[in-house]
Amino acid sequence: MPEYVVPTAKRRRGRPRGGSSDARDRILAAAAEEFGDLGYDGATMRGIAARAGVDAALVHHYFGTKADLLTEIVDAPVRPDVDVPRLLDGPRDDIGERIVRYVLEMWERPDVQKRGVALLRATLGNRLTTPLLAGFLSRELIGRIAEGLDAPDAELRASLVATQIAGLLLGRYVLKLKPLAGASVDELVEWMGPTVQRYLTE
Repeated sequence: MPEYVVPTAKRRRGRPRGGSSDARDRILAAAAEEFGDLGYDGATMRGIAARAGVDAALVHHYFGTKADLLTEIVDAPVRPDVDVPRLLDGPRDDIGERIVRYVLEMWERPDVQKRGVALLRATLGNRLTTPLLAGFLSRELIGRIAEGLDAPDAELRASLVATQIAGLLLGRYVLKLKPLAGASVDELVEWMGPTVQRYLTE
């Protein structure tokens, strides 16, 4: 008589092993420590998982990528790592205007503006968060713009674009400089678009 073998239950898809009700909070706390100690570039998902005492797959399950995780921590209102490739994928003769318009139209949304202003105020001059934000922008904004440029000085060009955008956000939404704060989006795109365009393509 053949021996009956009990079938092995298949593991259900979903949360990886090691998940618990407080795992997400532990991961966030560990990520804050990892980013604070090592900066954005030095931090790794495996290192964060080790600090939290969970499997690395669980970190990816909850947060996806390192950029996603940092965004969750700092509550960043925009995602350059997601949006920049889309902005660069188009005609080169108006890329400067597209970038400036995208940033302004995003920041004109009340929810984004509120979070963005809070983020800028919290990070500027803070010895822990300023390098963290700088690392994120260097990798996810400047780095991605540079990757899309066919030029030997692509990183410098991308850095100049970042300074224009950062200055615009500070002047318009944090310092509220007049008449910059009262100018329309179309006016600012007309003024700044050619400058950003020159940095990128000329």
